[in-house]
Amino acid sequence: MKKRILIVDDEPNIVISLEFLMMREGHEVRVARDGEAGLAAVRTHRPDLVVLDVMMPKLDGFAVLEAVRSDPGLAGTRILMLTAKGRESEQNKGLALGADAYMSKPFSTRDLVDKVKELLDRT
Repeated sequence: MKKRILIVDDEPNIVISLEFLMMREGHEVRVARDGEAGLAAVRTHRPDLVVLDVMMPKLDGFAVLEAVRSDPGLAGTRILMLTAKGRESEQNKGLALGADAYMSKPFSTRDLVDKVKELLDRT
């Protein structure tokens, strides 16, 4: 069964790579290039999983995560934080705010695909 994945990232090369990987796995993929557009897309498209960057224009990933988790209609959305901010304190913040998983850039494509499968199996 096709799952809906939303990629929210402002780096074109990362977006292209993630979009290709997720489509190759058979998922329906949408893209947003900043936090504001990402939050609007979560509300409109109700994805099964959001791959969310932290450092973005307009709203950062933490603000998007908080907004999604505070909305009862969206709170169950799976969120994978994918970011260059790999310090333990950043990971702890993301997880404390309700992220389901946290991966640092650069990432192994195999590890990312495995993590996405694991998170989607929970839905």
